[in-house]
Amino acid sequence: MDTIKARWQLVQDQVERAAQRSSRNPDDIRVMAVSKTVPLPQIREAHEAGITLFGENRVQEAQQKFGTHRENLPDGVELHLVGHLQTNKVRKALELFDMIHSVDNMNLAETLSRIAVESNRRIPILIEVNTSGEESKFGVAPNLVLEFTGQVASFPNLQIQGFMTVGAWLPDPEQVRPCFHRLKKIADEVKAQNIPNVNTEVLSMGMTNDFEVAIEEGSTLVRIGTAIFGVRPSQ
Repeated sequence: MDTIKARWQLVQDQVERAAQRSSRNPDDIRVMAVSKTVPLPQIREAHEAGITLFGENRVQEAQQKFGTHRENLPDGVELHLVGHLQTNKVRKALELFDMIHSVDNMNLAETLSRIAVESNRRIPILIEVNTSGEESKFGVAPNLVLEFTGQVASFPNLQIQGFMTVGAWLPDPEQVRPCFHRLKKIADEVKAQNIPNVNTEVLSMGMTNDFEVAIEEGSTLVRIGTAIFGVRPSQ
């Protein structure tokens, strides 16, 4: 039967096989269910199937589904923002999300820091890197990541946990592999600098079409939507 629970099991099996191919421990790889456009009943079904980490793309949609203060969110659920964040939505985002994946400019970082201080909150963040070079994608240019990371690391109440990227939109996952390889290399270069307040353990990369390749290249967090929830009407 094609249920969320069955699809979730298939995804876990794929993660395990990809980890084995790259001599990694599957337990070191987290799977996020990206629930954009997915209604709350299906999210609850996914939670009942064992999923505890969800990702949303838009602050407003997450508010509508989960409530302004997460009152509709099932207990024990971790919620991350994986989409682009506008500075005028930062305050609302900090009320909803446990981690922000998409910090890609200084103005956003400064705003997050200021409001986090006002809210007496330390917020884990990832720095988004544009590894594909596509102008349509957000993210810091690879050659600027080290400098950008060092600057953001000095902002109070921000905890840099690692990096995120969206690979190139290509039909063959092997064509996307260089994007993931590049992010892993960038993370290793930043780690070697021993910058205070910078952790590089989280590499958020890989989605439904390419997450096995991303795992082979070092991903520690894959963002899966379609493979768990099926093809959604908006896609």
